[in-house]
Amino acid sequence: MLKEIIFQHKKEKDKLLAKTYVFREQFEFGKKQIENDLIKIIIGPRRAGKSIFSMILLKGKEFAYLNFDDENILKITDGDEIIKGIFEVYGEQKIILFDEIQNFKNWELFANKLHRRGYNLILTGSNARLLNKELATVLTGRHIPIEILPFSFKEFLAAKNFTPPNGDIFLPETKGILLNYLGDYLINGGFPEAAVKNIDVKLYLDTFFDSVLLKDAIKRYKVRFPQKIYDLSLYLMNNYSQEASLNKLKNILNFNSVNTLEKYLNYLEETYLIFILNRYSYKMKERIKAPKKIYIVDNGLIKAKTSGFSPDSGKLMENLVFMELLKKGYAPNKSIFYYKTRNQKEVDFILKEGLDIKTLIQVSYQTLSSDAKKRETKALIEAGEELKCDDLLIITWDEETEEKVNGKIIKFMPLWKWLMDVK
Repeated sequence: MLKEIIFQHKKEKDKLLAKTYVFREQFEFGKKQIENDLIKIIIGPRRAGKSIFSMILLKGKEFAYLNFDDENILKITDGDEIIKGIFEVYGEQKIILFDEIQNFKNWELFANKLHRRGYNLILTGSNARLLNKELATVLTGRHIPIEILPFSFKEFLAAKNFTPPNGDIFLPETKGILLNYLGDYLINGGFPEAAVKNIDVKLYLDTFFDSVLLKDAIKRYKVRFPQKIYDLSLYLMNNYSQEASLNKLKNILNFNSVNTLEKYLNYLEETYLIFILNRYSYKMKERIKAPKKIYIVDNGLIKAKTSGFSPDSGKLMENLVFMELLKKGYAPNKSIFYYKTRNQKEVDFILKEGLDIKTLIQVSYQTLSSDAKKRETKALIEAGEELKCDDLLIITWDEETEEKVNGKIIKFMPLWKWLMDVK
C-alpha cells in the first residue's frame, strides 16, 4: 500500500513540474540555499504556492516527493518505513521534498534524524508553529525558513502577463491599466489560483477559508467550541485594520474568558488566516497591554467572508500595505508596529531597524480632501517628533507630491509605485 501511495505522489510531482509558473520574488534566495546542508522550510498559508515554489527550486535535480496532506500516508507512523518506501519507488535519493510536513506526528524528530543521516530536506508547512521555539530547539539552528505568501502586486502583474508597452510605465494608458489591475488586486487579492484561473473568486476563497478553519484550526487543535472560533473569525474579517482590545472582543462575542479568546486568536494566526499587530511603545508592558490591530492574510478573503460587501478602500489599502511589508521582510511586533501619539493620533505603521525607527507610514485613499490630508499629516508630524523620525510617508491611491510641514518633509506616493518599487 505504501509503495502505491508514494508512486501516486511521484505522478503528482511530475504533473506539478510540467506546469507553468510565476517567478516568485524569493526564488533567488531559495536557489542559493538548495545546496547547503540546512533544512529548508517553506512556510506560508495553504494554496499560496509553496509546493510549486519548492519544486521549481529543485527543477533539474533528482528528488523524492511525499505529500503529508494525504490521509493515507498518515496511517504510516514509522518514519523508517516511509524512507524504505521512498527508496523502493525512487531508488537511492539524498534530496527529499516533504509537503505539509506538520501533519506527520513528531515530524521534527523525523526530520532531525534524516538530517543527521545526510539527507538534503525541503519541507513545506502551513502552520506558523513550524517556526516556533520547539522547532528551534529540536533542530538547533540547522534550518532556514523561506516564507511564501499570496502574490505580491508585482507577482500578480506577472500572472496577468502584464508588460508595459515599450517598457514605459508612465504612459497614461499604462497607468490606467495598472490602476485597473490594482483595483482587482485590492478587492480579490493575490492567491495564485484566484489570480490565474477563470473562477468565481468569492466562492473559491469562501470555501478555502472554511476548509482551513475546519482542518487546520478546529480539528488540529481539537477546539471545544467550534462556533465560537468561527464567529471570531467572521468578526475579524469584518473589523480588520482597526484596534480591538481582548476584553472588548470577549464581551462582544460572549467568550467565557480572555484566555480562551487569546488561544483561539493564536490558532487563527498559526493557520495563517490573520496577523496580530501590537502598538509600539518603548515599554514592553505597554506593548502587551495596548489594544491590537488585526490584519488578514489576503484581501480576497475579506471580500469572501464579508456579508453585504461594500468595499472600504482605505481599510483595504491599509491591509494590503501591511501584507506587502511582510513580503518585504518586515516582521510583526519586531520591525513593524502601529503607533498612537500622546494626543491619541494614530499612525498606521512604524518600521524599525534594530533600535532605530526608520519610517512612519500612513495609508490614505482620499488624500485630496483637505480634512483627510490635515488629519494624516498632523499625526505623522506628532509621531515623527515623539519618535525622532524624519522619514514620513503617506501612501495614496494615485497622488504624488511632497509637502513641508513644521520643517519636516512628507512624501505622498501612489500605492502602485510603492508596491512596484518605482522611484
